[in-house]
Amino acid sequence: MSALAFSRSQRWRERRAKFVPDAGTFDPACFSVDVISCAREAKPFVIEHHYSGSFPATRLSCGLFRNGPGGRAELVGVAAFAVPMNNAAIPKHTGLEDAAAGVDLGRLVLLDDVEGNAESWFVARAFRLLRCEKRTVQSVIAYSDPLRRVSRDGTVTMPGHVGMVYQALSATCRGRSAARTNLLLPDGRVLSPRALSKIRRMDRGWIYAARQIIDAGLSPRAAGEAPADWLARLVEAGELRRSRHPGNLVYTFHLTRAAKLAARKLPSLPYPGPEVVVAA
Repeated sequence: MSALAFSRSQRWRERRAKFVPDAGTFDPACFSVDVISCAREAKPFVIEHHYSGSFPATRLSCGLFRNGPGGRAELVGVAAFAVPMNNAAIPKHTGLEDAAAGVDLGRLVLLDDVEGNAESWFVARAFRLLRCEKRTVQSVIAYSDPLRRVSRDGTVTMPGHVGMVYQALSATCRGRSAARTNLLLPDGRVLSPRALSKIRRMDRGWIYAARQIIDAGLSPRAAGEAPADWLARLVEAGELRRSRHPGNLVYTFHLTRAAKLAARKLPSLPYPGPEVVVAA
């Protein structure tokens, strides 16, 4: 990927990424930030525009609104603070013993017509709202995925990023999450380990998770076929692609003095540059 992309801000529309110049004309007077409904407002917006097409289990969502004529406001961005997929991540990366004292910035999506430099302004205000609404939350983890996703036809569906907005907000880089092997849909989207586990075990929500596979055009489950056997068949047939992932970059934000003290004992790393981005 060109280094030029890292002097720009990443934006989304209908699951397609776009970069806009940071040196844009973002005017904070034209925008506002507020808490929004996770189910009614945040989830539909994220599913429509974020490349993953999914919405995690979320504790709080904040919306970026562009002020329009006649007092109307348009939702142009969402920050969703999610329940970490692994409770051990909070103690490991923040030093806080209570997993409930941390959240994951699970989705950060701004539309492609929002000017550059808006992310840091938006996220800083979303953090303030998070502290007001969820007083027990003291730290935020943010993951940056450096693996570029490519669909079967060669279209780049997710360009990969190293967390430049987190760096701009003075987050601490804690290293990487564990390396893993992903299963990719034909358009390059990842089937999350949580979704795969639900399908294999037929846990609550497994039908919704399986719908992602069907909607992607893959072979449906045969009559009487166990969900785990269905997934294995799709992998063997090459309909689900295996892709080795080096691990996401991990950043942390500490919102209280106690959180900063708890994190002092943890190692921190220099900020990574664009050379970290690799192709799937």
